[in-house]
Amino acid sequence: MLVVEDDLGIATQLVRGLRRGGYDVDHVTTGGEALRRGEPDVVLLDLGLPDTDGVEVCRQMRERSRVAIIVVTARGEEPERVLALDAGADDYLVKPFGLAELLARIRAVLRRVHPGGELLKHGPLTVDLRTRKVTVSGREVALTPKEFDILECLAADPGRVLSRQQILESAWDAHWYGPTKVLDVHVGALRRKLAVPGLIETVYGRGFRLGGA
Repeated sequence: MLVVEDDLGIATQLVRGLRRGGYDVDHVTTGGEALRRGEPDVVLLDLGLPDTDGVEVCRQMRERSRVAIIVVTARGEEPERVLALDAGADDYLVKPFGLAELLARIRAVLRRVHPGGELLKHGPLTVDLRTRKVTVSGREVALTPKEFDILECLAADPGRVLSRQQILESAWDAHWYGPTKVLDVHVGALRRKLAVPGLIETVYGRGFRLGGA
């Protein structure tokens, strides 16, 4: 992932949060540097760059690749949004924003831009986002809506550790302040239904991840 942000304070917070979320992150401060980089999975692009307008950077990136581009900027006016989206941005997030929302936007954009993104596959597990069906080695597994939401959250990026709070905010509500014990109950039910030892791993002191493929 590439963060294109000239405000070092904001960039430091973004990079720290994204790395804590399990992503490999690079950071540059100018549009020129961004365009000289390789092709990451996701670009978080500020519009107010010191050397060129972020909209032009977005346009040039889009002309040469299908990289997922999320504009993160203080410019919240509708004309600015339209310009960025017309230039090829996949999403537009206005500062200030919460890390949980950003992570959810990243997951959503990756599902949209990757071919076959409606099917998440990991080992024997297949999660169909369109029909909300789950199969393990071809066997359909009946899940409750909340169990599916938790599994989708984990399956969107196998191997990445998600904290209990991140999963709660994704599967329940962005402003969830209830006990995290409810998540453990649902994860326990998921493990029993999927019946694949080690598929949902507990990373003590950090959260859960999809493993065991």
